Amino acid sequence: MLQTDQPLAPHTTIQLGGLARYFAACRTLEEVRYALGWAAGESLPVQVLGGGSNVLFADEGFGGLVLKVELSGLHFAEAAEGGVLVEAAAGQSWDGLVGECVRRGLAGVECLSGIPGLVGATPIQNVGAYGQEVKDTIIEVRGLDRQRLELVVWTNEECGFAYRQSRFKGVDKDRYLITEVSYRLKSEGAPQIRYPELRRQLEGRGDLGRGRAALEAVREGVLQLRRSKSMVLDPQDPDARSVGSFFLNPVLSETEFSAFKARLGEGQPPSFSTAEGIKVPAAWLVEQAGFPKGFRRGGAGVSTKHTLALVNCGGTTRQVLELAEEIRGQVRARFGVSLEIEPVLVPYQ
Repeated sequence: MLQTDQPLAPHTTIQLGGLARYFAACRTLEEVRYALGWAAGESLPVQVLGGGSNVLFADEGFGGLVLKVELSGLHFAEAAEGGVLVEAAAGQSWDGLVGECVRRGLAGVECLSGIPGLVGATPIQNVGAYGQEVKDTIIEVRGLDRQRLELVVWTNEECGFAYRQSRFKGVDKDRYLITEVSYRLKSEGAPQIRYPELRRQLEGRGDLGRGRAALEAVREGVLQLRRSKSMVLDPQDPDARSVGSFFLNPVLSETEFSAFKARLGEGQPPSFSTAEGIKVPAAWLVEQAGFPKGFRRGGAGVSTKHTLALVNCGGTTRQVLELAEEIRGQVRARFGVSLEIEPVLVPYQ
């Protein structure tokens, strides 16, 4: 199970990163426990890896153990509270799960189609897109305490979900390894079309109704939008060599938003209100700060289709991070807004 000096770039969508000193692809809970116990005995740092779509490894690689989660299993059952309970192992393909749910006429995750990565990452990031977030369907998360090697279970309320945030990304970062996630979806439910861009994509179709056909229409609409931005995995698309959105949309308080508008002078910036505050599109900030689609700096660049994605143009992790810091600095200087980096940055240890 344990391998040495394994290239990390092939395990990431951005195709960057040096060698992992040790690498273990774990297909069972017993293998996960063994790998974690072995690393602890060797006093080695551990980096958990899923689909590699939201991670950036250092050019020097990783000096400890990279544990790749390949746990499999998918189960559908009637939920006691109504709807359908979907139990998925952490190593299942997320888009594969969404596709199967849509095929079964189960509503609740259709707008999350095309998102790369695995099931285990969804509660960590509180994955969301086009008006949906997984927190709205997650019932329970199961994980393994990485030190005690004991199983732990959390309810939705105990996960501390917020915008692209959870306890697993915050106060409990790197403490647990997610093993399974349970979702409750609506059987023959109506699709959710809250996002204006998606609504425009589906214009002319009238009332989509409910059930499988309606959910399939929304799924295909989302996939078309994501393909137009190179936000689906495609080995033939150079703009897909990225980690997706590199920056989170900043959420500002009323006071911060007023100061932001004052800096702009004339003109009304795009924004929309949320429960957390006023969200400003990071893509708009990046472009207005002088980084249009197709901008390139050495071996790193901005996607030709979406300014929120930074692309590997045959460069290095260092070059991508230097471009990211240049963008953050210009946005801060121009607008007084700090952009937060979304992917996990893994330094050499």
